[in-house]
Amino acid sequence: MARLYGLLFLAQIVLAVCALISCLSAEEGEIRALPRVAWVLIILFFPLVGSIAWFVAGREPTARRPRTAWPMGNGFSEQDRRPVAPDDDPEFLSSLAERSRREDQERLRRWEEDLRRREEELRRQDGDRDRPEV
Repeated sequence: MARLYGLLFLAQIVLAVCALISCLSAEEGEIRALPRVAWVLIILFFPLVGSIAWFVAGREPTARRPRTAWPMGNGFSEQDRRPVAPDDDPEFLSSLAERSRREDQERLRRWEEDLRRREEELRRQDGDRDRPEV
């Protein structure tokens, strides 16, 4: 009989802890009937009755709440979130492509300038060879 009472006491404590966690993590719009502080005090002072009351009357039924794979815990909406890795960010990837394009254009411009300069030097050297020496 003592084991049964011990098991029931442990079940009551686990239920109270679950109800307390559920109450403290519930969004403000999901709490019904009483303010959050009142529910916490009821669960703490009357663990069995308060826990059952919280799950029955204190929170919105789970059918009404939208189900998400992962709860949003940081307070930011999905649109405000930035991608975690830079290679997942389309802006970053487009900036890399634009920077690469600009660098390629600049490199091509320098090569063309160098080629023109060398051609001009060769023309001058050829022009010097064609002139008779005086």
